[in-house]
Amino acid sequence: MALPPRQPTSNDEELFSAELGSVVALRSDRERIALIAAELAYGFEALGAIGPAVSVFGSARTRTTDVAYERARALARSLAAAGFAVITGGGGGSMEAANRGAQEAGGRSIGLNIELPHEQVANPYVDLGLEFHYFFVRKLMFVRYASAFVVLPGGLGTLDELFEALTLIQTGKISHFPVILYGSDYWGGLRDWVQETLLARGNVSTEDLSLLSLVDEPDEVCRIVGAAAAVQGRQAGS
Repeated sequence: MALPPRQPTSNDEELFSAELGSVVALRSDRERIALIAAELAYGFEALGAIGPAVSVFGSARTRTTDVAYERARALARSLAAAGFAVITGGGGGSMEAANRGAQEAGGRSIGLNIELPHEQVANPYVDLGLEFHYFFVRKLMFVRYASAFVVLPGGLGTLDELFEALTLIQTGKISHFPVILYGSDYWGGLRDWVQETLLARGNVSTEDLSLLSLVDEPDEVCRIVGAAAAVQGRQAGS
């Protein structure tokens, strides 16, 4: 016996489950399109004048006592001092650390929060905070307004952003866009797997492997980001 349809837990689920009988459809496609368009406009208007920026990804589960928290905080201070706004997912853990470091250095600290079934609370170090209902709209903002991605230790969400960025570059959707893995102790094994398994089996090319930079020092991150921003025609600090 089929169970009665349940209420969707988010706008994303309402959209993705619109054709299923197990989840209540709350809107028509026309209404969904209008909501998505409004959310795009909201993001474009809020972020259009932030200047050169770096999107920083990492685990929401990183504790304030973890060395990874302090490393993220120090890195963001360096990026902000170099004239870059710091964009995170707006939550806790490494995201909080990055926003905190940017704010401490007097830079722009931006958090792009997302509606989740279990509420994600914005961290207190965000100067410009936006709330998104649709994951794909939020992802667009991370890419459009950044000169680079810096990937801190993280889990599935961090891996999602990492490989999406690499796919956009590999398919020519974005160019001169560094993807920096920050912390060789954490990311070295992943890079080795890409080289020893994916490259060895011909599933990626040597050029694809070169899209990843494995970095341990904030100064080197800033150098890579600054060089990319110059090629992109973005002036840090403007």
